[in-house]
Amino acid sequence: MKKLLFLAIIITFISCGTSKKTNHVNEIVNNSYADIISHEELKKNVYQLSSDEFEGRKTGEKGQKISAKYIADQYRDMGISPPVGYDNYYQKIPHEFFKQESISSSENVVAYIRGSEKPDELLIISAHYDHLGKKGNKIYNGADDNASGTSAVLAIAKSFQKAIKEGDGPKRSILFIHFTGEEEGLYGSKYYTAHPIFPLSNTVSNLNIDMVGRIDKIHKNKPEYIYLIGADKLSSELHELSELVNNNYIGLKLDYMYNEESDPNRFYYRSDHYNFAKNNIPVIFYFNGVHEDYHKPSDTPDKINYEILTKRTQLIFYTAWEITNRENRLVVDKR
Repeated sequence: MKKLLFLAIIITFISCGTSKKTNHVNEIVNNSYADIISHEELKKNVYQLSSDEFEGRKTGEKGQKISAKYIADQYRDMGISPPVGYDNYYQKIPHEFFKQESISSSENVVAYIRGSEKPDELLIISAHYDHLGKKGNKIYNGADDNASGTSAVLAIAKSFQKAIKEGDGPKRSILFIHFTGEEEGLYGSKYYTAHPIFPLSNTVSNLNIDMVGRIDKIHKNKPEYIYLIGADKLSSELHELSELVNNNYIGLKLDYMYNEESDPNRFYYRSDHYNFAKNNIPVIFYFNGVHEDYHKPSDTPDKINYEILTKRTQLIFYTAWEITNRENRLVVDKR
């Protein structure tokens, strides 16, 4: 009898622990929020942003300005506003900030959703929208780098806006940022973290999306994967949350190869999330790895895997949903 009683207590303890974890990632009331992230809409935006009309989106040049307007117009059409105090969607960055890496001033594009219960706490979802421009008569369209990430951020914003319209908006606020100047040296995120629209101390996390539309050679036979970088660097809670969300909703292979400190590529230091990590803000960098078209004119929209891009975008949406709706903000327990 004592053995049975002991076993019953253990089972009850395990059940309670399991139930708690399941509830931890069970905040979605209506899966249709993620379901509206479609490969058709992602494809439309990737093709537009990486078209010749946008001239490779080089920072400070005509194509980048056209791109910024296109992104801002998407938010306007969704009914998502700029941050309070902004009369448009642009965070202006002066020419001199770029240290001669740009021919003119440039802009981060910013849009804002106010949280319903904890509006002072903020999640930032980001992607850089600039690329390499033109070299001679060749246009570097940058479909994967980073029209894919830019389109993912727009799709995630649209899903959250649908939730708001149905009376189910996020408890914490969200700032969507499309960074300029990444290719020249992470200038857009450097400027934001030096001149934040909202206090960095209130920023609970940054989910940064940079190249998420392709399959690398390592995974060519098993394409349902995504590289995650940085999730465990500052917050063990963020890493655990990310794993649980993926297990519950999407089931991609989360590959941490490039998260290793010994990785010679040092990708952790090479995209915009790093400027948040330097300020002790937990980050995840979503990345598909490099491929033969990286930083070449051949990085074109016909080579994007739109079904995989859709799943990856849905994963990031679910992760953002959990971060913005969980009871407590993420704990920073590593330095």
